[in-house]
Parts: sequence; C-alpha cells; structure tokens
Amino acid sequence: MNGKNIIASAYADTSEKTLSAINPSTGLAIEGNFFKANEALVNKALIAATEAFQTYRNLHKDLKAAFLNAIADEITAITDELVSRAVLESGLPVARLQGEVGRTTGQIRLFANLLAEGSWVNAIIDTAQPDRMPLPKPDIRRMMVPIGPVVVFGASNFPLAFSVAGGDTASALASGCPVIVKAHPAHYGTSALVGGAIIRAIEKSGLPAGIFSMLYDDGYSIGTALVKHPLTKAVTFTGSLKGGKALMKIAEDRAVPIPVFAEMGSINPVILLPKALENQPEELAKKYAASITLGAGQFCTNPGLMLAIESPALGKFKEALAATISLIPSATMLTEGIAYNYNSLTANIINSKEATVLGISNLKDKNLENQSQAMVCEISASAFIENPVFSEEIFGPYSLLVIAKDLDELETVIGNLKGQLTTTIMAETDELKNYQSLIDRLTDITGRIILNGVPTGVEVCAAMQHGGPFPASSDSRFTSVGSTAIYRFVRPLAYQDWQQELLPDALRDGNPLNIFRTVNQKLTKADE
Repeated sequence: MNGKNIIASAYADTSEKTLSAINPSTGLAIEGNFFKANEALVNKALIAATEAFQTYRNLHKDLKAAFLNAIADEITAITDELVSRAVLESGLPVARLQGEVGRTTGQIRLFANLLAEGSWVNAIIDTAQPDRMPLPKPDIRRMMVPIGPVVVFGASNFPLAFSVAGGDTASALASGCPVIVKAHPAHYGTSALVGGAIIRAIEKSGLPAGIFSMLYDDGYSIGTALVKHPLTKAVTFTGSLKGGKALMKIAEDRAVPIPVFAEMGSINPVILLPKALENQPEELAKKYAASITLGAGQFCTNPGLMLAIESPALGKFKEALAATISLIPSATMLTEGIAYNYNSLTANIINSKEATVLGISNLKDKNLENQSQAMVCEISASAFIENPVFSEEIFGPYSLLVIAKDLDELETVIGNLKGQLTTTIMAETDELKNYQSLIDRLTDITGRIILNGVPTGVEVCAAMQHGGPFPASSDSRFTSVGSTAIYRFVRPLAYQDWQQELLPDALRDGNPLNIFRTVNQKLTKADE
C-alpha cells in the first residue's frame, strides 16, 4: 500500500504534511502514512489527463472494455487485503464490505459489457436527399462523444462502490473520459489499494497513463482546486447538501461553467396506506426497522420519513416498531463527524416540543467510539408542516413517523416535501385505485417510486434511476447508478456531409460495429 499521490498512473512525491486514516470504532490512527496533495499536483494531473484524452477518446470499444475488466480483475485479486483495510477505516462489518467488493467489480463489468455491445452511443443517421424540393436535405449523423477529464469525489458511506473505482469512475472511463479522483479522507488506505489496482490494469492494458490520477487531502483546498481548474470538464459528488451546493457554486463561477453531478440529500418518504397496515402491521414494522438501521442508517436511500393516517392498525404498527428498534444494538458510524452530527440532530428532535420518541435502541456499546443509537420519533402532520426542520435529512439510523388526520392532510404533507431519491408506497393492490392523486404527487418529487418494498438496496442495472429532483440530486435527468450513468460524461455531436472514411465507425455505412442505430427514424442493426 503506497500512500503517495498518483499522477498519471505514477506515484508522486510531495513536501506537504502526512495524513493518517482513523479507526472510527477506537478513534485511533491506523498504520500508514498518506501525503497531502498540492495545487502543483492538481495541475499536473489535469494536464496529463487532457493529453491522454486525445488518444483514449478514440480507443476501440473492445480495448476499453478489456481495460475495465482488467480493473475488476485486479480488485478481485486483493479482496482480502482490501476488506481488512476497509473494515478498519469504516467500522463496517466484513460481510457488508465483501458484498461491496462484488458490487464494485460487478458494476465495472457492467460498463465493460455496455462498451462491448456498443449501442449506448445512440447513433442516429438521417441520410441525404439531394433531390428534395425546394431544398436538398444534407446527410446528418449524430452520436454521443466524451467531454474530457472528470473529477470524482469519493463518498464516505461506500468506501468501494462510490469511491476510487466506484460507479462514477467506471462510467467516466467507459465513456472515454480520463478520471482524477479526490480520495475521501475517511478511507485513505482503502483508496490507496484500489488506486494501485487501477495502475496495474492500465499498465497491463497498455493505455495512456494520464487517464487516471488520485489525490489526498484532509480539507477542501484540493477539491476546490480540482473543480476550479480550467481543464476539468465535469464533477461527481456524493455527500451532504452543503458540500454539493458549494461545489456547484464553484463550478458556476468559473469562466466556463461545468456540470456537477451531485447526490446530496433525501429522506425517502414511505407511505403506509390503511389496508396494508390493517393486514400486516407487525410485519411492516419489522421490515422497516431493519431498513432504517441497515448499515447504521448510513445509506442515501435510508427511509427517514414514514407517513400514515391515524387508525387502530397504525397503533399496532407503532408498538411493534418501537419494540423492534429497542432491541437493535448500537453501531459504529463512519466518522467522528458523522456520529457527532447524528447525535446532535437527534438530540434536537428529542428536545423539541412537537416530536416524541416512539422507540430508541437501549443497547449501546460504551467500549466503542462513535456509536449511534437507532431511533424512531413521531409527530403530527400539522406540526410537521409548520416546521421545515423536521423534513431535513438526519444521516443515520433514524426515521420520523408523521401521522395525518385524513387523506387530505396526508397529501398536504407530501405537497410540502422536496425532491427525493425514492418514495415508497406500502399498500394492498386493490386500494391503490383510491390514491391516484397521492401517487401522482409522489412521482413529481422522486426518481424511483417503490411498491411494497424498502428503499435500501439499489440494484445496479440499466433501468435503475438513482437520482431525483433537487435537492436529492443536482440534475434529475441523470442517474449515478446503473449503466445509463455513462450519459453524464458525453454530449451529442452531429457530422454533416462527411465522407465515409472520415466518419467514426459508429456512423459509417455498413454498420461495422454491428450496433443498434436509428437510421431514417428506424431502429435497426441492418447494414444501412
């Protein structure tokens, strides 16, 4: 494990201070020194990325696919070492991190398969009509092309799947864009190990070294410099609303603004309809207690809000939920800062006049640092509507049950909610027809609407939408999970009246790549 910054797939020396990773369960430093980057390295990384882009952007799809598979192979080869280090740096259990290794390599291979098939470039061809009257029609052919160097900010809650070789990096590299990663300070060592795996994959694949760099920092200076740099073409970020908005502001203030694809905040409301509560109150309580506390609640899709209409069945649900929550042991949170914020924000809820504690974990391990106690509170719909603080995200194993007097009040609550990554409806099928207005309100504020499930657990596939209206994400037209995440890093380019031998393969007559294309408004693989 090399703690030096990586510039153009090589380790770089700096004279800046050394940094240490912290074990959140003990509060103690973990073995290994990592070196703070400086702006000179930022500049070198982006110059190298820009130079490499000129070659990498035109690389044959099969070579890029093989490269991505090589990254997955290199990560798989160090699974045991990687998991051991990630456990120390995150406080997450071994089984969770083993699963995350699989998710990380799986999504890398997903993009490799997308490249190998090739149709993702959305090739569109409108052939010429020279005899058209009153004016001839030119030959116009369009496809998606990469935009250039992408800056990726690692996330705290997924040290692998949303980090150095996570979905942002994989989709950017798949699109043909070089990547500069700002390693998250919560897991320096994990980042170093994955960075080394990517270097080895680049060397074995014989690709331009400048397509990957990685920088360490313990503050905001390097991240700010990366976003401000004129050679940066796009930014990805998963984290707080405050952090995401700060990066967006920096990007907007540049001489040439660039997109920041930020996932920032969501409370993922769950609607508990009356018949579902009547038929399975205890089952629903156990299901949602497990979802609320999964991974110490440190998921962007954690169900932080539950909405229901007052009824006897709701009382049974509340009793079962409180009893289940009380038996869930405390868990180590990812960082001291996250634990501090969680405990402070939940204390504010407890001390408020409007909300009351419905259930709280009584099993706290006093021998470990940065522990979170699971908690569910309840509040009336009227009080929730009057005070917007109750609709803010609390990152951790917490959820708020909002109780409405009737359907009208329930819809008013939903009408006051901001954009969300997910919304969920727990219902019996035959009652859904009575709630079409409510369903319509939910679809207006969400990226993914779930029926009779839990929002935690995000399938990595082509149909997944992991993004939603602001503030859930900065641009709800895109996703950060699944194969369509690649479209964040490309733009359409049309070629008019170009000779065949000068066109990209995706647009040439004869369809040499054998991909699906839209030719004269017909989707086809034919050799047209």
